[in-house]
Amino acid sequence: MSTAVLPQSQPAFPAGAKKSLSSWQVWGAILIAPYVLVFLVFVLYPVGYGLWLARHPESYVKLFNDPVFPRSVINTLYFLIVGINIKMAIALVLSGFFVQARTWIRWLSLLFILPWAVPSIPTILSIRFMLNPEWGIINSVIFRLTGADGPNWLNDPFLALTLAMVVHIWKSLPFWTLILIAGRLAIPADMYEAGSVDGATSWQKFRYITWPSMQTLYLTSTILSMIWTLGDFNSVYLLTGGGPADLTHVLATIGIRYLRLDEVDMSMAAIVCALPLMLPLVYFMMKRLSK
Repeated sequence: MSTAVLPQSQPAFPAGAKKSLSSWQVWGAILIAPYVLVFLVFVLYPVGYGLWLARHPESYVKLFNDPVFPRSVINTLYFLIVGINIKMAIALVLSGFFVQARTWIRWLSLLFILPWAVPSIPTILSIRFMLNPEWGIINSVIFRLTGADGPNWLNDPFLALTLAMVVHIWKSLPFWTLILIAGRLAIPADMYEAGSVDGATSWQKFRYITWPSMQTLYLTSTILSMIWTLGDFNSVYLLTGGGPADLTHVLATIGIRYLRLDEVDMSMAAIVCALPLMLPLVYFMMKRLSK
């Protein structure tokens, strides 16, 4: 019997031949090229150049010997630990208030979101003008009501830093409240109805329904808020300028102080010193999101 010899399959591309890009791939490369160029020029190059400037150990020795730097680290931790937790706790409470389906609450929510919507620079500078001890509106009202002079708000380091924290909370609170409102709206209403049938109180509904459903969102939002607050330049610098006597600087503003003193290497070193705070937060946030 004769056996038929099957023809061998030919390769899709001959040996040594190069694949040609399709028109879609060519257009994709053309359209993505500007974004890649912007990333290289405005992100990768500045970061790499900053790390290159901060490579000298002498810069860190000089930085740690500067009494302003340890104070800025303490201020940053105060901002992150106290300010962020207060902000997120208030946002959680307000999200339960604004989630109610009442007409007047919806109109009130439009006013509530305004601090987040308006530009930061004129808003914070206006607050700084209001806090002026001589002609500010706050001390003027205090004098009219009590006949006594108001405090010098921005000349006390602790009070000035606390006011910067209050401004930060007031400015960013609407955003995080909206995030938590979205989380509450994602909870099925049947769960609350079942809780009402079982005679659960409002606190029990929050403890056993709302919080377990929103815990991951709340913790992730808290970590993300900490990451963003590490880079919050406006709240402190526009309100206090780092004063009085450079005692209200945080890690986001102390770099500008060194730049104004023409000490670029120390400015970059100060930014690098923020990485031990930044990287763990990024790691924990990505770990939670991966779940």
